[in-house]
Amino acid sequence: MRAILVANPKGGSGKTTLATNLAGCLAHAGEAVCLWDLDRQHSSLEWLKLRPSYLPKIVRLDEREHLPKKAQWLVLDSPAGLHGKRLTEMVKEAHKVLVPIQPSLYDIAATRDFLAELKEEKAIRKHKAFVGIIGSRVDPRTRAGTQLITYIREHDMPLVGWVRDTTMYANAAFEGRSIFDLPNWQAEREVAMWQPILEWVKGD
Repeated sequence: MRAILVANPKGGSGKTTLATNLAGCLAHAGEAVCLWDLDRQHSSLEWLKLRPSYLPKIVRLDEREHLPKKAQWLVLDSPAGLHGKRLTEMVKEAHKVLVPIQPSLYDIAATRDFLAELKEEKAIRKHKAFVGIIGSRVDPRTRAGTQLITYIREHDMPLVGWVRDTTMYANAAFEGRSIFDLPNWQAEREVAMWQPILEWVKGD
């Protein structure tokens, strides 16, 4: 079983959109997926309640000891304000850490200290877990996307993919769906943009 932690201390960074769509992506590929929502708002669990039963199954997880034996993936949607001992505990459980960052001055400033803290985590330093950045709610071809790329390069962490700013994610969420549950003609572009993310998540 491999665990993917989606984390950013700033609220509204796109963690839940990333976590639910990653879970949906893996489930759509035939993987056995669990989703653990650690945020007080439980937005991921609200999404899961709406998910139609005929779609690829994603198992809700409340406590780690309830993890099904056949589980292949655990996606953790972390709370805002994550730091200190709680961050250390969660990074220890993770194989990969995905950090969504929006290309605004406020988001970049709020994430700077978090990325520095992540670098000091023992599991990261000893390469037992790896950190990847996601450009959240941004098109990489825009000026904002270029500015975000410049910022990420300063931290020597890989930019592994992009989640564009499109209503497709919100509209799918209202029905408990990920973009991978939508018709191909509708979501083809977004699904294609997810391929580098999936390759990084599944890579060694």
